Amino acid sequence: MKPLEQKIIERIQKEGSITFETFMEMALYEPGLGYYASERTEIGKAGDFYTSPHLHPAFGAMIGRQIEEMWEVMKKPGDFSVLEIGAGAGYLCKDILDYLGKRSFSPLAYIIVEPNPFMKQRQERLLEGFLDKVKWFSSLKDAGTLKGCVLSNELLDAFPVHVIEMEDELGEIFVAVDNNTFIEIKGDLSTIAIADYLNEFSIELPEGYRTEINLRIKDWLNSVDTILSGGFILTIDYGYPAWDYYSEDRNRGTLLCYHKHQLTEDPYQNIGEQDITAHVNFSSVKKWGENLGLKTLGFCQQGAFLIGLGIDEIMKELYENSPDYLFEIAKIKRLILPGTMGETHKVIVQYKGKDHPELRGFSLKNQAGKL
Repeated sequence: MKPLEQKIIERIQKEGSITFETFMEMALYEPGLGYYASERTEIGKAGDFYTSPHLHPAFGAMIGRQIEEMWEVMKKPGDFSVLEIGAGAGYLCKDILDYLGKRSFSPLAYIIVEPNPFMKQRQERLLEGFLDKVKWFSSLKDAGTLKGCVLSNELLDAFPVHVIEMEDELGEIFVAVDNNTFIEIKGDLSTIAIADYLNEFSIELPEGYRTEINLRIKDWLNSVDTILSGGFILTIDYGYPAWDYYSEDRNRGTLLCYHKHQLTEDPYQNIGEQDITAHVNFSSVKKWGENLGLKTLGFCQQGAFLIGLGIDEIMKELYENSPDYLFEIAKIKRLILPGTMGETHKVIVQYKGKDHPELRGFSLKNQAGKL
């Protein structure tokens, strides 16, 4: 038995059954053992899944272009910084700084919040040419306050979630142990916040419906709002508005696991060696942000966002005379076309400031009103 499995079993034997949220937190973040907290964590070709920055550096260039516009919207402050939470291998940071290095704007600092010391070491190797610009902190609160842009790509989907199921009455899924095997049992809701969530987003679940509730997003937004003195929160992830997330045809929820690029639905295997994710309810990001005074400037599919920003211009500029032009175009299509990350991934931008600026990324499509 692997050490992390043994640790979870011992906790259950000592404390009794645990919520699925607690199980997922240990599976992903237990120091030194969890999927995102160990030296084994791999993303990209050698790992368990791809993110957009792994597909093509044009993705980071486009995010850099949007950040530059944000700086201009804020009247070009000299203390504008970028803070990225969950930077993975560091490719997005590198591609953004590569792009901005050719522009008139350079952020005061690029801050990475990375609690995993092993991942930080990999980021440092990749970003060797930018060590004068990049700063690392192990937690958000350690980063202090900043003005600028707080950025995340595929972060919120990895927050631990509660799993609930409606049968006769609403119950929550707990994890127990039987003969050293993890089993699920159903019990009463572990927190009133789950019932409040269902009421807040007008969610009514039919008989047999199983789904997830991500309460951690509210705490995360509170933390980001605390450290952001003014500027933007740019969040990229896969998910849906609440009305789509909790629709009748999505009655088994969205919880998925990734192991060596293979998709599974069993979180109780490969514990600590596979990613566990759940889609994001973007209505909660918008509503909870607005409760803090954050204005929702836009929401749309990643493909529409990148096209609105002018990804075709970047491609022409970088590769028009290259012998690899068609190959590069084929890779970029996976960032923008239907049936790819261009459709599954969404972009939401929130703003802390007095006015209500319009951003180029939402010039093609803005569906914030549908959240």
